[in-house]
Amino acid sequence: PVRKAVFPVAGLGTRLLPATKAMPKEMLTLVDRPLIQHVVEEAKQAGIEEFIFVTSSGKTLIEDHFDRDHQLLATLEARGKKELVQLALDTEIPLGKLLVTRQHTPLGLGHAVWCARDIVGNEPFAVILPDEIVLHSIGCLSQLMNVYQEQGGNVVALMDVPRAMIKNYGAIAGESVGGNTLSITQMVEKPDPAEAPSTMSITGRYILQPQIFDHLAKNKKGAGGEIQLTDAMQELLEEQKFSGVLFDGKRYDCGHKLGFIEANIAFALDRNDMRGDVIGLLETYLKQAKP
Repeated sequence: PVRKAVFPVAGLGTRLLPATKAMPKEMLTLVDRPLIQHVVEEAKQAGIEEFIFVTSSGKTLIEDHFDRDHQLLATLEARGKKELVQLALDTEIPLGKLLVTRQHTPLGLGHAVWCARDIVGNEPFAVILPDEIVLHSIGCLSQLMNVYQEQGGNVVALMDVPRAMIKNYGAIAGESVGGNTLSITQMVEKPDPAEAPSTMSITGRYILQPQIFDHLAKNKKGAGGEIQLTDAMQELLEEQKFSGVLFDGKRYDCGHKLGFIEANIAFALDRNDMRGDVIGLLETYLKQAKP
C-alpha cells in the first residue's frame, strides 16, 4: 500500500512575484483555501496517511497551516462559531503524520524528491506537485491509485498537450493497455517538439517505488542543469514497469498568474454556494470590458 506522499514545496515561486516575495506560493488562496490544502485533501482522499513536505527557508507558514491554533479555536468557540471551528480543525494533519525535510539548494525536482529518501524508507510513495491542481470529484491521485492497485509498479499522471508545448514537460512513449491507461516505454524531459516521442506529457502526480532513490542518488544533471525526476524514472524503467494514466478532470497550472486566475474561476464555479454569484460578477465585468 502507498501510505506516504512527498510534497516538494521548496521552490521560490518567482513567476508569481511579488505575491511570493514573503509568502510561499503554496499558501496562495484558491477560492477559500491555500493551494497546499487542496493537494493535501486530494492525498487524504487517496488514502495517504503520512505527509512529507520538502521545504526551504521561509516556508514554515506551510507547516503552521496544518498545525493546531489554540488561540484561534478558543476565540471561535467563545463566539459560538461552530462551523468555523470545524473548518479550522479540518485543516489539521494528525499528530506525527506531518514530516518535514529541507532542500537547502534548488537543484531540481529530482533532488527535492531525493531529499525525502530517509523519511520515505523502503516503501512505495506518492509525489504531488502543489501548484498543479486538478478539478474532478475523484482526485487525480485516487485515479492513479486505482491503476496502481491493478498494475503495481510505478504510475504517473498524463495529459495530452499541443506539440509546441511539450518542450515544457516530460514526454512519454507508450502503448494503450485499455481504458485510459498506457504502458510506458520511454520518458524524456523537456524534449525538442520535433523529436518528442509523443504529445503525452507527465503532469504533477506520481506513484513511485523506492528504488527511484538509487537513481536519484547519482545526481545526474539533465534539462536546465537540474536533477530531473524524469531522467531517474527513465533509468528505473529499464528495471520496473511504468503505467501512465490519462486522468479525468481539468488540470490548472497555478504556478503562473493566468493559470492561477483561471483556477480560481473554475473552482468557484464548481461550488453550489458560489456559482450563481460568480456568474453574475463575470457577466458584469464582461459587459464592462466590451469596446
